[in-house]
Amino acid sequence: MGAGLFELRRDTITGWWVATVVDREFRRGRFSLAAGAVDDGGACQNCAQPDGDGVRVRTLKDYAFHVVGSQDEAREIERNLSQLALSQARASGSWRTIVAPPGEHRPFQLVGSELQCSMLSHVRAALSEAQKLGQTEYLQVVQNWGSQAGARTNHLCLDLYDLPQIPHRVAEEIGGAARYVIREGECPYCRLTRDEPRNGSRMIWEDQASVAFAPYASRSPFEVWVVPREHAADFAAASDKDIASTAEALRQVLGRLACLDGPPYNLVLHTAPLRERVDGTYHWHWEIHPRLREIAGLELGTGLPVNPVSPEEAVEELLRYRPEGVREGMQ
Repeated sequence: MGAGLFELRRDTITGWWVATVVDREFRRGRFSLAAGAVDDGGACQNCAQPDGDGVRVRTLKDYAFHVVGSQDEAREIERNLSQLALSQARASGSWRTIVAPPGEHRPFQLVGSELQCSMLSHVRAALSEAQKLGQTEYLQVVQNWGSQAGARTNHLCLDLYDLPQIPHRVAEEIGGAARYVIREGECPYCRLTRDEPRNGSRMIWEDQASVAFAPYASRSPFEVWVVPREHAADFAAASDKDIASTAEALRQVLGRLACLDGPPYNLVLHTAPLRERVDGTYHWHWEIHPRLREIAGLELGTGLPVNPVSPEEAVEELLRYRPEGVREGMQ
């Protein structure tokens, strides 16, 4: 049989399927890709704005989204394609960024725990503030590292997008988690924090507060989740212990990804919506998605993600690598 046998794996939370290649030998050279630098012309705006020497929050756009609330409005904009029609749509949301101190262009895993925790604490504060304001539905936190991952700066930062709607992926997780609780009697993420360490084949790191593992139905090569052990839907309520543990888990995972030449990646936080209460069923977590390959025709035609590296094989490769500063074994 030729190489390329697919194993269809189902995400137990969302119900989505992934085609995982399970009979192809891993070849590091196919997935080694260094994060590309962004051409900023030698002038980093995040170093200069805003004023200050520590972690700062910079507003890039006060209103980042135009909301077309009905099909009639959408058709009007589509027919006219005019600035007047677009300006009549409702402006909403914002785009801000949490920026590291001036001159800080190192990757997250190399800046030290104090700065890592400070940036994550700023995320917690931003979520809390957004909840109090109650002006939008969801605050999406993202880090794009490397030009291939959509980064627009070489500066270490975390972007904040105030969204006028709950993202589809998060909505699917919220609904799937609620159905899982009804069916199984417990939160699926809580079960993962218990079952993945027991299984061990997809585990990368754990301590008393959180676990880092490759999900069973990983959508892309070397995808990793960082999930707190204690049930909590909202990162705005994360304790200092949670933040310190999350920072360490991210440092461990991103440090091990250096085995792929320090690849570009997207880091995203999935947390509770700003206005909906999902405390009993949802569970905040961070996801790391290295950008190691292009999407092929099968994925575009079907919407079925294809992962050419099984999560078990990816973890085996990551654990084989011993970057400087990463301790042996797991706590």
